[in-house]
Amino acid sequence: MPKSLASLSPKLSYGYTKMNISKSGYRVFSANSSTASTELAKRITERLGVELGKSVVFQEGNRETKVDVKESVRGQDIFIIQTIPRDVNTAIMELLIMAYALKTSCAKNIIGVIPYFPYSKQCKMRKRGSIVCKLLASMLAKAGLTHIITMDLHQKEIQGFFTFPVDNLRASPFLIQYIQEEIPDYRNAVIVAKSPSSAKRAQSYAERLRLGLAVLHGEAHHSESDMADGRQSPPLSRTSTGHTGLELPSPRHQIPFPGIALPIMMAKEKPPISVVGDVGGRIAIIIDDIIDDVEDFVAAAEILKERGAYKIYIMATHGLLSAEAPRLIEESAIDEVVVTNTVPHEIQKLQCPKIKTVDVSMILAEAIRRIHNGESMAYLFRNIAVDD
Repeated sequence: MPKSLASLSPKLSYGYTKMNISKSGYRVFSANSSTASTELAKRITERLGVELGKSVVFQEGNRETKVDVKESVRGQDIFIIQTIPRDVNTAIMELLIMAYALKTSCAKNIIGVIPYFPYSKQCKMRKRGSIVCKLLASMLAKAGLTHIITMDLHQKEIQGFFTFPVDNLRASPFLIQYIQEEIPDYRNAVIVAKSPSSAKRAQSYAERLRLGLAVLHGEAHHSESDMADGRQSPPLSRTSTGHTGLELPSPRHQIPFPGIALPIMMAKEKPPISVVGDVGGRIAIIIDDIIDDVEDFVAAAEILKERGAYKIYIMATHGLLSAEAPRLIEESAIDEVVVTNTVPHEIQKLQCPKIKTVDVSMILAEAIRRIHNGESMAYLFRNIAVDD
């Protein structure tokens, strides 16, 4: 019989009902073709006390993705766990093809468990680009998904892109527990926002831990809103050559009423990087949702060290850790980087012992159980602030 979730972690336990595997009425599949990416799916099924669904996902010689479901799914709730490795586009195709295969096999409901939602940073219009995150939401719906479970979306408004329910779980209870249990003298810490745009998230952590708050502001950090809606496309002055569509009418083509003079568009100029708040003689804990390219975090750690912080921790939900991130972290003033296992990063951990992992399979397993049983999800969001 499966162990209860309460016995697996006394501090973060959720209500759990033991189920007979053959009569559970649902199946859990992994859509990943790589072994390293199925680790989270195995942890979730162990907590649920069910076996991972039998399927084969692989790449043909020409790199086409092929999915073969090896058991009946007719009339059942199907949960597809898809972690996103470095090869993002392959993982998306694996998910789409598996969802469509299950749809054509008459599955009752198809729920995608996507802890890190890819392309979530491309959720705003940037000049003449596109909102790729909305496109992906439409593709998932077309493939047959009826529900999504994810964690710490880059922007909560992404949920509005979907035509079906989205449960955006939070990793903050697990990260806060890590701070309380694994950081000695955490009462002498200060929560740091890497940029003003992440201040609300940092404030939520600071309030629950009863700690102070500091905010980094300056040139080393690039705001996502700088190029958000294409308003930088007009020229900065009226002396530019070529037709821009914004010049005032020439005297030869004057209209009866005077034209409207456009104001000169001043470029943004950020001040030198500075720290708003006192970090002297304190432990600095930088909070963010994603850590990918780490140059900004390394620069932030150097500034915090200069201002007197004697230890630097980085806490993030999704540890993408691309390119040279492990090497840069190892050589930096950062003492520890703590991320969850929403994204596989075992190779990065071997390259950099400063990287630590927090397991969030418990809350994902409980979300699956509650959705299948038609129970309220409110318990999973207790004490969660709106800005978290």
